Amino acid sequence: MKYDFDTVIDRTKNFAAKYDELGKKFGRDDLIPLWVADMDFKVAQPITKAIQERASQEIFGYTSRPDSYFQAIEQWLKRRHGWTTDTKLMIHCPGVVPFLSLMIQNFTQLGDKVIIQSPVYYPFFDVVKSNGRTVVENPLKLTNGHYEMDYDNLEEVAKNGAKLLILCSPHNPVGRVWKKEELIRLGNICLTHGIRVIADEIHADLVFSGHKHTPFAMISEEFRKKTFTCLAPSKTFNLAGLQASITIFPNLEDLGKFDQVLGDLDIRRNNCFSVVATEAAYRYGEEWLDQVKEYIEGNFAFIQEYCKKNIPHIHPNYPEGTYLVWIDCRELGMNKDELHSFMINEARIAMDDGFWFGDAYAGYMRLNAACPRSIITEALHRWKNALEKK
Repeated sequence: MKYDFDTVIDRTKNFAAKYDELGKKFGRDDLIPLWVADMDFKVAQPITKAIQERASQEIFGYTSRPDSYFQAIEQWLKRRHGWTTDTKLMIHCPGVVPFLSLMIQNFTQLGDKVIIQSPVYYPFFDVVKSNGRTVVENPLKLTNGHYEMDYDNLEEVAKNGAKLLILCSPHNPVGRVWKKEELIRLGNICLTHGIRVIADEIHADLVFSGHKHTPFAMISEEFRKKTFTCLAPSKTFNLAGLQASITIFPNLEDLGKFDQVLGDLDIRRNNCFSVVATEAAYRYGEEWLDQVKEYIEGNFAFIQEYCKKNIPHIHPNYPEGTYLVWIDCRELGMNKDELHSFMINEARIAMDDGFWFGDAYAGYMRLNAACPRSIITEALHRWKNALEKK
């Protein structure tokens, strides 16, 4: 079927954090919300149907998880990425960030070093620091407008006893889809220094023209034995509110240890809707996904064209993956506080500030392009008009 992504959906009664939390986060609620990374699109019809059929049963008790749940994920990974996985090594968790926190708590010690590649999804900083571990940054290099891994720096920081590296692949916020050879070079450094890898591949299915996602653990058996792969239908199919993610463990011993942690917290089970929605997404959501990716890529092209013509002093990237646009605003000549205030109080747009992703990235903004083009058009008009007045 043909899906409609142009219609603006009223989310004011949707209990949408992106809208309802504007006042708390930005101090006013009359902003265009392009910050929280969920989509302003209706989900695929088979997902809605599966949830409606489950709701019609009118009993919402403790929920078991059928074998077909993990089988659907296994088949999706093989079909979309050529990756043959073992369902016995998969486990459910309420979300990727809870998984990261629990992994750091239970697979490292207080004070241990964890490597992250900034600018990067800011909860990575939070889960390391809040659990009493040490953040070690391996900043990406910006070369001719293109972010690359800094392997020389990685070699240096890897020598100093880090226990984990959190790999963001595809990368949020810079939108890189790492090439296989890039991942091999990173993986070899980690193997040499005994560093285990948590591969956050939550955006793996949001990869655009000319690019291909390579699951890190698929590259070699040596890499697989050292890798915990995080996946979820939340970004791909706009299901973040159902709180379901999947991790593929390297062995049954590590999986069993983590399963005991989930049991101690009594969070082993899915909620009743995430079970059916996840399976429906991975079995029947492909048609919707292919269409939404085409639409989002059209948004990328529109943003590029609009800014070149109307706001030439800001420079949005063209993401290889994710639906998040990383915008270089440094030519505007504002410090981080000035840019933050300008976007909220003059342009009246809510976006993620660059410094949230690392102290060195003041002067950047992150824009969520997974919304109707008319919303992006209005936001860019506001930005243009505010700059003209200034």
